[in-house]
Amino acid sequence: MADDTTVRIKTEASEAAQIPTGWHGSLDLVYVHNDGTTKLIHNQVRSPLKVQRPFYPEGEAVCHSVVLHTAGGMVGGDRLSQTIHLKPDAQALITTAAASKVYRSNGQDARQTIKLQIEAGAYLEWLPQETIVFNGAIYQQDLRVELAPQASWLGWEITRFGRSARGETFLQGEWRSHTEVWQQGHPLWIDRQWLPAGEDIINSPHGLAGQPIVATLCWIGQPVSREILDTARILWNSKERQGEAGVTQLISGLVCRYRGASTLEVRNWFTDIWQLLRLSSVGRSVTKPRVWQM
Repeated sequence: MADDTTVRIKTEASEAAQIPTGWHGSLDLVYVHNDGTTKLIHNQVRSPLKVQRPFYPEGEAVCHSVVLHTAGGMVGGDRLSQTIHLKPDAQALITTAAASKVYRSNGQDARQTIKLQIEAGAYLEWLPQETIVFNGAIYQQDLRVELAPQASWLGWEITRFGRSARGETFLQGEWRSHTEVWQQGHPLWIDRQWLPAGEDIINSPHGLAGQPIVATLCWIGQPVSREILDTARILWNSKERQGEAGVTQLISGLVCRYRGASTLEVRNWFTDIWQLLRLSSVGRSVTKPRVWQM
């Protein structure tokens, strides 16, 4: 009888330890376009997520929004969800106030789910600042884009493994990033990345190849010309760079990859490509978010 009680107590303790604890934050935003202006008409948040008031540094057609994580970073057990909806013809740029941080795990994983719905004629630029994954972190991000015909999405993800400025490397933990773009029930692009920590994967040419940063930029909305693809490659090769990069054509867009050691290097290249795509698709130059300069 005592043995049964002991087993039951241990089982209950084990199950309790697996129940996620920590922040369960959420963000729900809706943008509409009316009379040449994009407005944020619905803004529902739950801590630690928050959004600043809208900015219009390039005119009323494009609404800039800055997302804040008021707790400073994610830990094991945290669950964050973001739902962004752009109504027809709305144009929005969303970034983050600072680099995101995923701290060493307490045994549980940290997870973020992002759902983006972009209706016909709308254009979303999803441009978060880098994510720093600390040694020992266990993190997964799932991002799904529902893209209507004649809608466009440009998104990037810049991830640094370990606090490399302090000499930290990603020797323990796990990172997963799942991105899917769908249109009317058909997949346009599915990208699943997994990086288990450890010396082997850090140094492998099929992993980090000794570099602390990987990054991806994806543009989907319309076919890109050979000229744009060539120009995107020239933008990389025209300057002395330390990292590695590649550009691949998609059915309705392109994807750019980076592996290296400099956030500034990859963001400058991505910004050049963003400018190229902005000019070719909407005929307007980019305006960098002010928060990037802080």
